[in-house]
Amino acid sequence: MQLRTTLGNSKPCTSEWQQLKGENLRAMNRREFISLTNLALASYAMPTGTCEAAQASNRRGIEFAFFTDTHIQPELNAPSGCAMAFEKIRSLRPAFAVQGGDHVYDAIGATHGNAAKLFDLYARTEQALAVKTHHVMGNHDVFGLSAANLESDPEYGKKMYQDRFGSIYYSFDFAGYHFIVLDSIQLTPDFSYEARIDTAQLGWLKKDLVALPKEMPTLVFTHVPLVTGALSYGPYRADKVGKTSIVNAYEVLPLFESRNVLGVFQGHTHINEVVRFRRIPYISCGAVCGNWWHGSRWGTPEGFTMISLNGDECNWRYHTYGFRSVDPQDS
Repeated sequence: MQLRTTLGNSKPCTSEWQQLKGENLRAMNRREFISLTNLALASYAMPTGTCEAAQASNRRGIEFAFFTDTHIQPELNAPSGCAMAFEKIRSLRPAFAVQGGDHVYDAIGATHGNAAKLFDLYARTEQALAVKTHHVMGNHDVFGLSAANLESDPEYGKKMYQDRFGSIYYSFDFAGYHFIVLDSIQLTPDFSYEARIDTAQLGWLKKDLVALPKEMPTLVFTHVPLVTGALSYGPYRADKVGKTSIVNAYEVLPLFESRNVLGVFQGHTHINEVVRFRRIPYISCGAVCGNWWHGSRWGTPEGFTMISLNGDECNWRYHTYGFRSVDPQDS
């Protein structure tokens, strides 16, 4: 395995959005896709050169898992639900996995001891994957976020997460592809958060992208979406503004346009959704926990996403895993 981690090109992706119910695969209607532009999915000629040829020679087709919003907790059979999802992922033999954030439910207002127990529960349960897993920070992973009395705790904020999972933004290479993990959660003085890519991270992202060969196939992962229509699907809520999508996405999206970004995979909303903007698909993926372990969320049941890469072609499909809520409240 080739792996490069650092702290912290625009070809259309051939997409295939499929949803599994039990063992039956159902192709979603193309009209369910959201399209912000009327772009043709035509192939563009790419310049060839020694660097690009060398990268291509090291590239091979791979499949990996993206699962998000596990929201593990002792209640509602969440541990057994996560274990079921992880066993299903393992049976598909992914090359690696990416957890898209909100590992636990939740560290926001928990005591230090209870928050640590939740993270320990997640870590034990994740062992069932038996595959290298990369992690994205979610808002519910921030210890003491809503509790002013916990500010003096040495693991307050993102520190508890970092002690367990490492860097909050980083990149790595695998099989000739480049992967970028962003931190979309920025703490605010009122003991809440804003979905934003902060200045230091934005500078790091620019450098990371510039250092790549221009045609290096790249995928991006973020918890809070860079692009989503989720605020349009329910009644207006002022408290969700600044928390449902990244507020400075306009500073991030242009960085992708001169690079070979095949797709941006997102969590947080617990729904399946695709928004295509300037040829790049922004894919929000359903949650392992569905509607917070209460059934389906806006028609998306509990599940995870498998992503297949073959050269500059990116395909994904959504899998359910058979969980049945003890307290169904489908939304």
